[in-house]
Amino acid sequence: MSFKQPIPTIRRDGDRAVILDQTLLPHRTELRHLSSLDDVAHAIRSMQVRGAPLIGATAAYGVAIAMTHDAGDRALETALEVLAATRPTAVNLHWALGRMAARLLALAPVARVAAAWDEAEAIRLEDMETCAAIGRHGLTLIEALAARRPGPVRVMTHCNAGWVATCGAGTALAPVYAAHARGIAVEVLVSETRPRNQGLLTAWELREAGVAHSLIADNAAGLLLARGEVDLVITGADRVAANGDSANKIGTYLKALAAQDAGVPFYIAAPFSTLDFACPAGSAIPIEDRDADELLCVNGVDADGHLRQLRQAPADTAVRNPAFDVTPARLIRGIVTERGIAAPGALRELYPAEDVPA
Repeated sequence: MSFKQPIPTIRRDGDRAVILDQTLLPHRTELRHLSSLDDVAHAIRSMQVRGAPLIGATAAYGVAIAMTHDAGDRALETALEVLAATRPTAVNLHWALGRMAARLLALAPVARVAAAWDEAEAIRLEDMETCAAIGRHGLTLIEALAARRPGPVRVMTHCNAGWVATCGAGTALAPVYAAHARGIAVEVLVSETRPRNQGLLTAWELREAGVAHSLIADNAAGLLLARGEVDLVITGADRVAANGDSANKIGTYLKALAAQDAGVPFYIAAPFSTLDFACPAGSAIPIEDRDADELLCVNGVDADGHLRQLRQAPADTAVRNPAFDVTPARLIRGIVTERGIAAPGALRELYPAEDVPA
């Protein structure tokens, strides 16, 4: 049975796009209409949409929206520049924009609007298929673990790489959903993933899907791995370098280190649009630094059910807030893609040079 998103993360509505506003999750479920290039850029930058595959798809819709207002050469160039500047680390964004540019630049302005919407929709549908394929390949890892002993397979993850972060079943969570659909007992250990707390989105997803899970403090991961309470770690990625080094949400590297020490296999799940063969190694991946208030403030629901923001440190506190870290290939057992599972240094075997987006 194929996975269907309970709420589409992005879809077309006439000349607009409709997104699920992730800044309100898991406490409130609301949709937002994006009607302009500025709307789309804000949605990506503010993390109303997030997750590398979904960022790419949203950028594609942003180009289509921009073309609806003005399909001229200058307008196309502006749309590509504005959207490219929103988030530096997720390579899917630049892959999608490159694909839109390749489709549209050769066309006369009169033909660009329909072509832009068609290409954006193709990117969305292809991501659905890609997520399903990642789920099938990653399922083999869970099946192998389930065959070794009774009880649930205990999977640790970090950040949110489920359906909320993609146009389909997700990347890191796709194998979990596939296993659950097969009747394989799975328990997911969900890191809260501060400072943005995307782990809360993972817990919300899994609860809605009826998958057993426990939310854990980020700093509890090392202990649980050391005590033998984890069978597998699998996370998503925002960019995978040619040598297999992988950038993902800050804190992923620490889990990979702890998993290596505990002898627990650590995997990355990522589609081809996340692979950057033009980037030789993780040291060349740009790391986004985000606003200090993400660290200084916390969001939550008060006793009356109202969403509130509270300041947990003085506004003038010095802050360093890198959004991502890089896990070196030596700590990664394999990378789960829509074409199969490859060792970090063997991705070219799955993706011949002429078949890989630069």
